[in-house]
Amino acid sequence: MANKRSLRQKMPERPPEERKYDFNEVSKGLTPEQALIEAERCLECKKPKCVAGCPVQVDIPGFIRLIKQKKFTEAADKIKENNFFPAVCGRVCPQENQCEKHCVLAIKEQSVAVGYLERFAADYVRDNIKNDIPAEIKENGIKIAIVGAGPAGLACAGALRLKGYRVTIYEALHKTGGVLTYGIPAFRLPKEIVDNEVAYLQKIGVHIKCNWVIGKIKTIDQLLNKEGFKAVFIASGAGFPSFMEIPGENLNFVYSANEFLTRINLMKAYADYDTPIEVGKRVAVIGGGNTAMDAARAALRLGPDVVYLIYRRSKKEMPARLEEIHHAQAEGIKFIFLTSPVRYESDEHHNVNKVVCLKMKLNEPDESGRRRPVPIKGSEFEIEIDSAVVAIGTHSNPIIPESTPDLPLNKWGYIVADETGKTPKDGVFAGGDIVSGAATVIEAMGAGKTAAESIHKYLTGQK
Repeated sequence: MANKRSLRQKMPERPPEERKYDFNEVSKGLTPEQALIEAERCLECKKPKCVAGCPVQVDIPGFIRLIKQKKFTEAADKIKENNFFPAVCGRVCPQENQCEKHCVLAIKEQSVAVGYLERFAADYVRDNIKNDIPAEIKENGIKIAIVGAGPAGLACAGALRLKGYRVTIYEALHKTGGVLTYGIPAFRLPKEIVDNEVAYLQKIGVHIKCNWVIGKIKTIDQLLNKEGFKAVFIASGAGFPSFMEIPGENLNFVYSANEFLTRINLMKAYADYDTPIEVGKRVAVIGGGNTAMDAARAALRLGPDVVYLIYRRSKKEMPARLEEIHHAQAEGIKFIFLTSPVRYESDEHHNVNKVVCLKMKLNEPDESGRRRPVPIKGSEFEIEIDSAVVAIGTHSNPIIPESTPDLPLNKWGYIVADETGKTPKDGVFAGGDIVSGAATVIEAMGAGKTAAESIHKYLTGQK
């Protein structure tokens, strides 16, 4: 009989036949009893490799130890020493490729469910502790501007605020959160979770100005030279959509994943708001990452008869989280592997009605380490559709670079910054997807925290 430690707790979730018709959260979270059982599995290693695998260096054994002692509030506080957004990260971080990947138990058994426990502690505090007292802060009066209220910007703002800086975030959209708000559907990350985590930053004194497009309303130089900010951190993300550049992508009802998910998540198109989005009876989603899974599962909830997910490699090579692939398949998404679109066709009204594809085979690995797909001659076939969502990645938005000509960019259009977030332009720092390209939420937060320390050293004259 297996020992108790080997039995990783399963996350309770709503049944597929129920959840695929609404945008309510799929996963229910661990019960206190489950959390205690799962916490007991942790070996509390003296040299915990799980911490090294966390981009923000959360004291994982420390917070799990507090859960074992039934000190759930203290466990959440321990996480917040390094991570302001445990309820978010507990839901969307790819723990299986980060902290959990390095868990000693993973060698012979299943790793400790670090993400589940992080979410449990954060949710417990939100549901049971009404007086979340902000930290005591010793003011220094120095003003710092942050461009973008996504994961990197929010993490940087929190870290700097705790050091006493007067932090103002400028956000282009009408709500904060960045990709947490406009990119990840509510069934995976409820918006009230994001709002609650952002509200904590406001409690400790972070100022947030929405509907401010830096580069249009004000430039980076104006923030530095006219508004009195001593440093600027650019965390504008990489939200500019990418397309395959094949014929027919300009047809009606061929969406980028950015537009599709923004309308649904931020503008509530699913709830009959004045931001309608039509999908018809047959939807094709192109891609194999988490964004593709989000788009496919969101499309399903809009009522089509079928949602196809078309991916040019096999299931094994999909970059999406295993949990998201599992949820998508359980909900009835039709996966079409080793297939790549080559063009879209339309009816007489310029509405897309077909996607023409080629079958693929896998060759030697490419620069990503995954086997490279190559087309099979003569394998062309058609799939009848009413809409398509292209979810193959993003690249940097040019607004800030175009308005800041002395800010160096690399060949892909991303801002050049060193490992601390410092750019060659004096007083300007950058981090997250605008530097690295598309990455995970927690990696962006890690970049924000690193930049906060770098800004502090810059302003205090430290090397």
